[in-house]
Amino acid sequence: MSTPTVRRRRLGAKLRALRDDLSLTLEDVAEKSGKITVAKLSRLEIAKTAAKSADVEALLDLYGVEDGELRAALLALTREGSQRGWWQSYRGVLSPVYEDLISLESEATTVRTWQMGVIPGLLQTGEYAREFMTSIGMSAAVEEKVDALVEVRLARQAVLTREQPLGLWAIVGEQALRTRCNGEGVMRDQLARLLALSKRPNVTIQVLPADAPPHVGQMGSYSILGFETHADLDVVHVESLTSALYVEDREQVGVYRDAFERLCAAALPVEASADCITEIRKKFA
Repeated sequence: MSTPTVRRRRLGAKLRALRDDLSLTLEDVAEKSGKITVAKLSRLEIAKTAAKSADVEALLDLYGVEDGELRAALLALTREGSQRGWWQSYRGVLSPVYEDLISLESEATTVRTWQMGVIPGLLQTGEYAREFMTSIGMSAAVEEKVDALVEVRLARQAVLTREQPLGLWAIVGEQALRTRCNGEGVMRDQLARLLALSKRPNVTIQVLPADAPPHVGQMGSYSILGFETHADLDVVHVESLTSALYVEDREQVGVYRDAFERLCAAALPVEASADCITEIRKKFA
């Protein structure tokens, strides 16, 4: 059975929120619309069925949504559900959760990521990615797909150089920069890539020192994917060894945003972070 995509869940949650703001029941909306049944609206809101643009437009009209940017964002979520992305050619390699992440990255305007012990995927070199994937004890079935997974990892990074590039703000734990790979050239090249990317206007990299006092980042790594001017459509991606989860509740996303701001304050400033990376890289020479 296919699972609802994050995109579909985001759309459904927003439609539900708009209805709740007006204190309308499912039955109220069905009666007022004249063409959307209670069952259909319920399935849309809980992401059990793909939405049609005409239905979403009708609901936005009924809910009195006049914000052009919000309408465009929600209709884009509707249309993009039927579009194919480059990653779908790797469908036999990628998990549905990973496909969701790549799809979200392709639509996002910003990503704010905190990574405690590993270089963020959008900043990895191919050799570092391969080393990481083959060293974390993946199953034999996954190891057979490493070449394709490395291709995907590098292809994801095109969002940083597209015509309207993704704005990436990465906070990286110092311990991630000191990882000893098989062959010191792997880490030396990886750190050089961080320095090169940090010079791009759309990329900000900060280092959180290993000797920093206790901080909220010790609870785990995560990424916040932001979408244009509507913060209530933002999604948090939290990855584990075997799976990942998406946090979509507005208040919970806000907790992660606040935590990221605290991490920014605890990390080294941008220039000092570049100096730190440069000094660590010398140890791999």
